[in-house]
Amino acid sequence: MNGAEALMRTLADGGVEVVFANAGTTEMHMVGAMDAVPNLRGVLSLFEGVATGAADGYARIAGKPAATMLHLGPGFAYGLTNLHNSRRANSPVVSIVGDHPTYHNVYDSPLTSDIAALGGWLRGSVRRPENAAGTGTDAAATLAAAVEPPGQVATVIVPADASWNDGGVVGTPAAGKPPQPVTQDVIARIADVLRSGEPTALIIGGPAVREAGLCAASRIGAATGARVLQELYSNRLEHGAGLPTFPRLSFFPDQTIKQLAGVKHVITAGAKEPVAFFAYPDVPSCLAPEGAQSHALAETGQDAVAALVQLADLLAPDTSADVGTPQRPTMPSGPLTLKSWTEVVGALLPERAIIIDESVSSGTALAAATAGAPRHDVLMQCGGAMGDGLPLAVGAAVAAPDRPVVALVADGCAMYTLTALWTQAREQLNITNVILNNHAYGILRAEWGYFTRSPGPGDPNANPLFDLAHPTIDYVKLAQGFGIPASLATTAEELAEQFSRAIAEPGPHLIQAVIPTVT
Repeated sequence: MNGAEALMRTLADGGVEVVFANAGTTEMHMVGAMDAVPNLRGVLSLFEGVATGAADGYARIAGKPAATMLHLGPGFAYGLTNLHNSRRANSPVVSIVGDHPTYHNVYDSPLTSDIAALGGWLRGSVRRPENAAGTGTDAAATLAAAVEPPGQVATVIVPADASWNDGGVVGTPAAGKPPQPVTQDVIARIADVLRSGEPTALIIGGPAVREAGLCAASRIGAATGARVLQELYSNRLEHGAGLPTFPRLSFFPDQTIKQLAGVKHVITAGAKEPVAFFAYPDVPSCLAPEGAQSHALAETGQDAVAALVQLADLLAPDTSADVGTPQRPTMPSGPLTLKSWTEVVGALLPERAIIIDESVSSGTALAAATAGAPRHDVLMQCGGAMGDGLPLAVGAAVAAPDRPVVALVADGCAMYTLTALWTQAREQLNITNVILNNHAYGILRAEWGYFTRSPGPGDPNANPLFDLAHPTIDYVKLAQGFGIPASLATTAEELAEQFSRAIAEPGPHLIQAVIPTVT
């Protein structure tokens, strides 16, 4: 057995089923080894950022890691943006990066680079077997690191000679560890804070925004009067009828400051303390009111759900969660608006859907419009780096082929990773892509106002660096060029008809929905 086969068999034995790949010469033996491991599926992307984002989406829905296969340092660098988003989502991802043979790097050939430094940038485990005998052991260790709570991107750099040489030994994957429990002392201390009667905000995130955590937080809020809020971006939110719904922390700091106004205590469970996404002149970075005390019920990586349930049982033993009733928006009519497109989606969203939300400035009304729709999952771009939406959809659809995936992606975000459409077509994935085309970087136009609150030079609506209309991008033709049926919607009636058809038909579809921009 060569080192490449030992590596692949180790990952398969540890539960890895999918490798999202854009391989090159240094990965040839690993590609070949996948053929010898029948329960490993290779999914090809044309760009490494699609492969890495797809692995993120797969991990969030499947609840276990996928692997990526990337070509040397430049290929790794192409994939880093969505690996950054994966890191922020705490998604378990095994990142396999091929390298030159151990003896070749001293010659500084054109693709030679410091791959380990790139891996370190992700703040996860980085390993490098130096011979075939070490590939299985290092693969097992990398997989164990990836699933260490709360999940991380773990990298294994594989020299080509470690792949092609004989002497590979299959490693033994370690059993996964559960999240750390929260101590009873911490739960009792947080209970005392909530019993104090002082204004309190409870911010939940991570696994706490799924059913058990949402219901526990609702009970706590009802019994104590605590103001319950969700973190800004969640890796997997359970949403819809039959579940509690809470406001998300706002993107802009002045809005978050209003959400937290007057609180004396900020409690976090599976989330971090509220901080400004960006810094602005004369605006604080920490957004809790001055003098408010911060309390961590559960740090990231601890069992936030169990802690919330125990806290709810302590404080609200006879209180039920306030859950939403089934209720669809009234179907709108006329030209699409920032509100009406979300109402169409809310009115027609199918059962068990997975929503990919990279709508950015165009999606502020989405949560309200889908609150009474059939229960669904929402995956968000957690690291703030654009271009995650279409790849997340690929990974989610591979992980759950029996569920409809709806990718709601702003036009500026879509252009970063548009080649994900090719993978969708190749794999015939059940994805309805709605490209929200406002012909602009709408979020940047909105940001402009935060930096020019007093009259100043420039008009964001005229600035060419925020404009995507010259030339106009035709997403219908682009999708058709990738082999995907596509259509254009400018009215609610058109969007409703096209969305219904796309959901009903197997395989991928794309709808270009023309909407107003944020001004």
